[in-house]
Amino acid sequence: MRLNKLELRNYRNYSELSLAFPNRLNIFLGENAQGKTNLLESIYVLALTRSHRTSSEQELIGWHEDFAQIKGRIERGTSELELELLLTKKGRKSKVNHIEQKKLSSYIGQLNVILFAPEDLSLVKGSPQMRRRFIDMELGQINPVYLYDLAQYQQTLKQRNLYLKQLSEKKQTDEIYLDILTEQLVDFGSKVLANRLQFIKKLEYWSNDLHSKITNQKETLAIQYDASIPLESEAVEAIRTVFMNELIKNRKREIFKGNTFLGPHRDDLIFMVNQQNVQTYGSQGQQRTTALSVKLAEIDLMKEETGEYPILLLDDVMSELDDSRQIHLLETIENKVQTFLTTTTLNHVKGKMTVHPDIFYVQQGQIERKET
Repeated sequence: MRLNKLELRNYRNYSELSLAFPNRLNIFLGENAQGKTNLLESIYVLALTRSHRTSSEQELIGWHEDFAQIKGRIERGTSELELELLLTKKGRKSKVNHIEQKKLSSYIGQLNVILFAPEDLSLVKGSPQMRRRFIDMELGQINPVYLYDLAQYQQTLKQRNLYLKQLSEKKQTDEIYLDILTEQLVDFGSKVLANRLQFIKKLEYWSNDLHSKITNQKETLAIQYDASIPLESEAVEAIRTVFMNELIKNRKREIFKGNTFLGPHRDDLIFMVNQQNVQTYGSQGQQRTTALSVKLAEIDLMKEETGEYPILLLDDVMSELDDSRQIHLLETIENKVQTFLTTTTLNHVKGKMTVHPDIFYVQQGQIERKET
């Protein structure tokens, strides 16, 4: 998979931009706050229709403008696709080959990207919400139907919490509607959980292999799915039975508190290095190596699941890694993955790769391509 061309209009600090990417390694070089991250973000948004930096689409639209537009020409196998995303104050429209896509699941997955930013080094020691978001974003690209089930689960969860609160405050007394919402929550939640469990098992396989290489065979990495309900099977029906039973057992407490305590929205990941919880007992170096292993594992996992390597977005992450981890990262991606990298200096990549890069100098929203 490759992104051959990117066009922006009214996107953040880019009023008009058109760039072609003939080579696999593309470096955006410049000082901070010049627009390097905005470029990487636009590729991410083109792929997933949302930003990793903000939940407000308004922030993506240029100052005093009514809309932002992102276009990309991508290459998948032997075919080319035109992707387009239009962002307005009223919402977003997505097109594939100029045909509007009404369903998110029919658009996401056309362009697969992996973003690695400095905050991803906090994947291990960060919040459970951060790790759930990581699962949802990566799994959603591989399996767009998962995004539909997740969206339905979240919508039902919102309705159920609202009704639980009304029951708690005695504004409602009829629990029949709660039964209906619980049934729907369990239905969608079981599918979400089954997909997550399968994904984590595959992610663990690829992550452990990389982690072992980075640590010169000194460490092993295991990833555990920390569910809020006791799970003994990956089968949807088995999960469904357990989920329903747990909600029934906790019903009185949930009504009293006015909130749903159990389900995928409360789950987490546990990373084990040499059978020790690295979140709790690992050094900062071990935590960073674990995060790096997990992020790089996605490359091979996506290739296995989709038949195509994803595009890799490295947002100023090189400066956060020591020389050893930089070399492992570059060796993993070299001659395999189209990569877009932002940096303030070329010292991190100079002499460490044999692939020929294209260098784009970024200054105040202006791009100048330099031959190397």
